[in-house]
Amino acid sequence: MLYISSSPHIGSPVNTRILMQRVLFSLTPVTVFGIVLYGLPALLTILVSMASAEIAEALFRKITRQDIRNRDLSAAVTGLLLALILPPGTPLWMTALGAAFAIIVAKEFFGGLGANLFNPALIGRAFLLMSFPVAITSWAIPRAFFAADALSAASIVDALSGATPLAAIKMGSTVADVGAGLVASGLAWGGDYWSTMGSLFLGFRSGCIGESSILLILLGFVYLLLTGTIDWRAPVCMTVSVFVFSFLFGRDPLFAVLSGGLLFGAVFMATDYVTAPITATGKIIFGFGAGLITVLIRQWGNYPEGVSYSILIMNAVTPFLNRLLQKKYGYVKPVKGGTK
Repeated sequence: MLYISSSPHIGSPVNTRILMQRVLFSLTPVTVFGIVLYGLPALLTILVSMASAEIAEALFRKITRQDIRNRDLSAAVTGLLLALILPPGTPLWMTALGAAFAIIVAKEFFGGLGANLFNPALIGRAFLLMSFPVAITSWAIPRAFFAADALSAASIVDALSGATPLAAIKMGSTVADVGAGLVASGLAWGGDYWSTMGSLFLGFRSGCIGESSILLILLGFVYLLLTGTIDWRAPVCMTVSVFVFSFLFGRDPLFAVLSGGLLFGAVFMATDYVTAPITATGKIIFGFGAGLITVLIRQWGNYPEGVSYSILIMNAVTPFLNRLLQKKYGYVKPVKGGTK
């Protein structure tokens, strides 16, 4: 089975299953860390999301009399990505609904693997956020997997709820206040600036299941780069863009990069083969634009985070960038002065 037949920037056929295995492997560290942080609710969210994505794809393709392609693992990747950008206490029926929406509406309605305009996992999250904003913005303070009440999905939110670092800033707190809150929750070893940044880098904070640990996200990034699975331009430009514009708008640029879902989105969403531009210049513009929109939403939007919508907006721009910056295959630049 060949990878994404409609993707024009794949120079040679690549086995889809191998590619998806690489992505799943790169996501393993942040997945395990999320389960350790949030316990059984996080594990159940991941399992339900992946299973729902697989079942939704199989049922839809069976009903529409198409070949069932679950063996290519693309649905599993979408389900896992969606789970990792959801709060750990998301009701399981909502998780299943979001996964089904991501597969059927954002992927299969467009023609299936390789034909979708928008990143399916981000569409699934956007759908849930618009439909159930309270549930998708209810955050839990990280805790041990074997906590006494870890078997209760509700207890993780009701007993230990707290704002994410970005949400705290949105509500008027300072970086120092965030650090003090991490210390009070037992998640940071000190309340000074660099201790706070260290805690954010390691991932000891509230947030979505898979977005917390910058260290593990970077580990996945390096693996995907070394295996030739992704290109570095979009994620690096997106991160640099957020750093620069956060500084220009008077925000702490390091805090802006380490908090929220920036790095997770940049590494695992902005690098999607189908919904990102083909050319190197296009990828740079994509990353730059996504970073700028992220900062604009964080600065003036109703939501404290803007990564999901910034990438989706740039997904819509991708076809224009591909037409504007066309890649010429087999083209050789003429030698100045002609041949001798």
